Amino acid sequence: TMAELWQALRLWLAILLTLMALTYQARKKTFLSVQEVTAIESYAKNSLQWITDQYNKDSDDEYHFRIFVLKIQKWVTDHLECHLNVEMQQTTCQKPETTNCVPQEGELYK
Repeated sequence: TMAELWQALRLWLAILLTLMALTYQARKKTFLSVQEVTAIESYAKNSLQWITDQYNKDSDDEYHFRIFVLKIQKWVTDHLECHLNVEMQQTTCQKPETTNCVPQEGELYK
């Protein structure tokens, strides 16, 4: 009947549009480059500083924590992604001191 034909056509169009959308999304995420960068890059430095400040502000610990960068990668696709591999360690500085803070060692190491 005509109603069944129309439903089959609508289903076929829905499947076709879904496949087109998935294909577009797959193409959209094409990597243009992946680069390892330093923590000096402004976007990485600002992000790490914000994370550290927020953690120390919200933490009840009496010692200041600091982020140590292990690796940062900048991924360029249709947008910029920054992948950070870091370690946060408790320092020898008690809050609010933040200068010359080295990581804790021994039994206070966190």
